[in-house]
Amino acid sequence: MRLLLVEDDKKIAKTLQRGLQEEYYSVDVSHDGKEGLYLATTNEYDVILLDLMLPSMDGVNLCKALRRKRVHTPVIMLTAKGEIEERIEGLDSGANDYLPKPFAFEELLARIRVQLRTPEQGGDTLQVADLVLDRGKKQVSRGGVPIRLTAKEFALLEYLLRRKNAVVSEGMIRENIQSLDEDSSSNVISVYIYRLRNKIDKPFDKPLIHTLRGIGYRVGEDV
Repeated sequence: MRLLLVEDDKKIAKTLQRGLQEEYYSVDVSHDGKEGLYLATTNEYDVILLDLMLPSMDGVNLCKALRRKRVHTPVIMLTAKGEIEERIEGLDSGANDYLPKPFAFEELLARIRVQLRTPEQGGDTLQVADLVLDRGKKQVSRGGVPIRLTAKEFALLEYLLRRKNAVVSEGMIRENIQSLDEDSSSNVISVYIYRLRNKIDKPFDKPLIHTLRGIGYRVGEDV
């Protein structure tokens, strides 16, 4: 999952970015409101973490600008201002949630997971056929059989499952899973797809990971 963090305090931003990356999120960081607006309108993000007090454009005006531009990405406002008036102003600007500083990192993770949910996904669980991924518990199983995945394999499978039945290109995968992009090998994506197939498809009768040559990959019950 790809997040945008707009936070002018570089120390806080670095700490949050590192913690979120350890939870398998890809994180882009901006320290400026106008730059944050540019990134949010030119890239696809799953959640935006937005500080209220920013140089060049504050979080409230940034959020309003996003909604005017029909960017409906969930926004969680992070701010040292905890007064009820500021919370109301932030939510009225189009934010989906509001988390005053200081906050527990675990609470931020929980609120991000809430924003990533859809009615079809049923909370932290993603599923296609008998393949189940539980993001909260970091567990994967198929047909009730536990499957052990590395952190990178887990991140790749989660990305594919969140876009089940849709085709994703290698470029999309690299852009949204930074941990894979750390490997400069040209075939790194195909290597990890191969590893996932060995664990998820090979021991079972029905393949769920499909390759569309020259286009990308898709997770689903049929080709």
